[in-house]
Amino acid sequence: MVERFVMGKTFLQLNDVQPYKTALKLSNYVWEIVIRWDCFAKDTVGKQFVKAVDSISANIAEGFGMYFKKDKINFYRYSNGSVKESFDWNEKAKIRNLIDEYQHIFNELQKLPKEINTLVKITNNKLAK
Repeated sequence: MVERFVMGKTFLQLNDVQPYKTALKLSNYVWEIVIRWDCFAKDTVGKQFVKAVDSISANIAEGFGMYFKKDKINFYRYSNGSVKESFDWNEKAKIRNLIDEYQHIFNELQKLPKEINTLVKITNNKLAK
């Protein structure tokens, strides 16, 4: 675990946050799949799928960088919305026969709400403001 020390205090780093790690890995996995699709599939389902799954880790990162607890939690909740959207694009990609990796993506997406909600709970309990 990478930690930062400032004036005797230890600070958690973004790369130590489990939902961020899960979401970042998943977004790169989806990217590697979509990049191989034909132009029409990429332009319709692909762009939306990649944007949705990229948004999960991006919102966690943005929330992590916020100062106030309420702002952090709002961005973590936005990431939960992106998880739901990613489920939808994964379903569409499966129905339209664009992916064989549906189940792996589905399983990874299923982990994220619990991980994100745990992050919200920790943030809510540990930060004063």
